[in-house]
Amino acid sequence: MCSIYSHTDPIMYECRSRSVRIAKVVTSIKLENMFWEVLAELARRDGTTTNQLIARLYDEVYAYRGEATNFTSFLRVTCMRYQAVRYGGADVQPSLDPACPGLNSSAAHNKIALVS
Repeated sequence: MCSIYSHTDPIMYECRSRSVRIAKVVTSIKLENMFWEVLAELARRDGTTTNQLIARLYDEVYAYRGEATNFTSFLRVTCMRYQAVRYGGADVQPSLDPACPGLNSSAAHNKIALVS
């Protein structure tokens, strides 16, 4: 196996819990440090804090689906999808569209939706 994976710094996959206020309730979210870093980057690009981003993602998923089951896994997938867009692994390109800060709005509807 490629050493890029096996030589990963253990700090990157160490889990960290953070308290976040979601829908007026304080809850704990446990993610690996690498995912926290990606969420922080996405929040910076959106001009918000990581906690505000997470709360907004929760609200938007809940509004769209009527529930937000397995939210921690959703956050991990969001990070992976953001990275795919960022590094060109997806067929959509980042834009400054305020409706969807990480995506080109014309492709966002049926493609990769990060925040809307």
